[in-house]
Amino acid sequence: MGHRHRHKGRPVNGILLLDKPIGLTSNDALQEVKHLYKARKAGHTGSLDPLASGLLPICLGEATKASGFLLDADKHYRMTCRLGVRTTTGDAEGEVLETRPVGALDAAALEAVLDRFRGPIQQVPPMYSAVKHQGERLYKLARQGVEVAREARTVVIRGLTLLAMNLPELELDVHCTKGTYVRTLAEDIGDLLGCGAHVTTLRRLGVGPYDEAGMITLADLKKLLLQGFEALDAILLPVETALAQWPGVRLSSDAAFYLRQGQPVLVPHAPTSGWVRLYQGEHQFLGMGQILDDGRVAPKRLMNLR
Repeated sequence: MGHRHRHKGRPVNGILLLDKPIGLTSNDALQEVKHLYKARKAGHTGSLDPLASGLLPICLGEATKASGFLLDADKHYRMTCRLGVRTTTGDAEGEVLETRPVGALDAAALEAVLDRFRGPIQQVPPMYSAVKHQGERLYKLARQGVEVAREARTVVIRGLTLLAMNLPELELDVHCTKGTYVRTLAEDIGDLLGCGAHVTTLRRLGVGPYDEAGMITLADLKKLLLQGFEALDAILLPVETALAQWPGVRLSSDAAFYLRQGQPVLVPHAPTSGWVRLYQGEHQFLGMGQILDDGRVAPKRLMNLR
C-alpha cells in the first residue's frame, strides 16, 4: 500500500496585498511570501514586470480559487514615460532603438492625443510579453531575435489622466481593463506624438476592489514574522473581499447542506442572474455560485474555510 501524500506547509487562507519591489519577478515575490507564511498553497493574480512596483495580491490556501476573478479585474497604474526614445521592450530595460526630438508640446496638444486613447482601443501585444504563439511565450521568441505577427485585441482605457508634464517626461494615471499593456499604451502615445516613448517607472495602485491603502512590503512581513504566525495571519484579508462586487446570498443550514453536496438550491429573493457570494447564515462564507436559468443557485467553487 502506498503512503498517503502529506501536505507540506500550513493551511492558511486569505489574501495579502503585497507591495512588490522593483527588480523582483512576480513569481519570486510569490515564493518569498509563501515561504514566510509557510503556506501550503499560494498563487498571484497577474504578473507585474520586474521593472514595475506596487500592488500584487497574493492568494493563500482556499483564496487561490478566487485568483482568476482578480486576474480578470480592472487595474490602476501610475507611470512615467520618456518621450523621444523608443526601446526594444517599451521600457527602460530594453536597448534604445531610436532617438527623436520631442519638439514643442503644450498641454492642450497632449490632451488631444490622450483623448484618442480613452475608451475602447485596439492594442497589439508587445513581443516582450507572456502571450503565447504556437505554445511558446512571445518574450522567449523576442530574446531569440524572432518577431511574429500578433493580432490586435480590444481593451478599455477607463481613465487616462495627465498628472505632470516635465518634458521630455510625462506622468500619467491609468485605469484600464485586464490585458492592457501599459508599455504599449506609452509607445502608442509616443507614436501619435511623432517622437516615440518608453516607460521609465510603473507602479500598480489598484486591482479590482483593492487599492494601495492596504499594501504591505516584504520587509514589513519579515518584521511581523518575528512576532509569530498570528501576526502574519492577522493582516490577511478574507477571501470574499476579492468578490466584493457580487451580491451576497444567504442560505439556511438545510440549503447550505445540499449546496455542499453539489446540488443547486432555490433561495427566496436571490438575484436572477450572474455570480454570487454564498453564505450560510449571516457570516459563514461558503464560496462562489451562479444563478441558473431556472433561478436556482448552483455551487461553482466552494471553499473549505471551516
